[in-house]
Amino acid sequence: MGTNIFAFVVVIGVLIFFHELGHFLIARLFGVGVEKFSLGFGPRIFGKKIGITDYRISAIPLGGYVKMIGEDPEAEIDPEKVSFSFTHKHVFKRILIVAAGPLFNLLLAVVIFFAIFLISGIFILKPTVGEVKEGSPAYDAGLSKDDRIVAINDLPVESWEDMAGIIAESDGNSLEVAVKRGERRIIFHVKPERSTIQNIFGEEVERYVIGISASGDIFSKHLNPFQALEESVVQTYRITELTVVSIVKLIQGKISTKTVGGPIMIAELAGKQAKEGAANLVFFIALLSINLGVLNFLPIPVLDGGHLLFFFVELVVGRPINRRMREIAQQVGIVILILLMLYVFYNDIARLFFG
Repeated sequence: MGTNIFAFVVVIGVLIFFHELGHFLIARLFGVGVEKFSLGFGPRIFGKKIGITDYRISAIPLGGYVKMIGEDPEAEIDPEKVSFSFTHKHVFKRILIVAAGPLFNLLLAVVIFFAIFLISGIFILKPTVGEVKEGSPAYDAGLSKDDRIVAINDLPVESWEDMAGIIAESDGNSLEVAVKRGERRIIFHVKPERSTIQNIFGEEVERYVIGISASGDIFSKHLNPFQALEESVVQTYRITELTVVSIVKLIQGKISTKTVGGPIMIAELAGKQAKEGAANLVFFIALLSINLGVLNFLPIPVLDGGHLLFFFVELVVGRPINRRMREIAQQVGIVILILLMLYVFYNDIARLFFG
């Protein structure tokens, strides 16, 4: 339990810090005055005031905020502070300040992946055959266990992912598959067949396959700094895309809402990753950082995405949304978040006590 709590505090602290740092740095870049930079909500526990900014740790560690001068468009501002006011900045600058929080969460993931890939390289699943399904195209062509696929239609194959991608895009056309069997290189002609399989969301999809499974052998590939940077950006993009698709499928009802977790689930997973080692915990932080970034872009009032929606409307109509509309939207957003929090807490407790 102690490990879980400590790991949870570390994970949440890092995520909140980078999120709020994004808002803070871009606000200062555009000359907006920042009155408070808080990790956590509620009463101030301790901190230090530097210039006009109070850097503080607050009592409730489930979020954070940056309080800028002139955030409320209706509030009266000292004429001397107008040049430092958030509201008085051009709408494009306000959009960038608000978007910087979730974007910094995505940037954090890129930085973490870059460090991991630079130090450890990437682990690649070898295109080595584990099992051949009887009666499949691969079986009929003569492929067997432990064959290592090295090329398909003269295209080099380095990983199982490379091989699966080529087969999936074959449109059922016959493929020239080069394999290494022992010291021999053998060419087979295999015609993929269309088959119904389950994707990672449990949905049934049709895909071209040849009827083989992986042996599970992996190897580590060293990356230079440029390759590590490229791979970290690609990895962040893929996970971001997967997160967005998952949210859409949750809304569509194609994924069970029981899979949604909250603080208790995060604490359990963080504790588990911490016990597995620092590298696992850091990788887990990167995954959560992407999720936090994506969720904050949702157009729900109170979240960054809700504020961005208001600013884009302002950009189109040429004036800010009136105070009453904003208040109603904020109240709706708060209700949505409270209901969501209650539901994830329910899921966490049900998972904890009832499996």
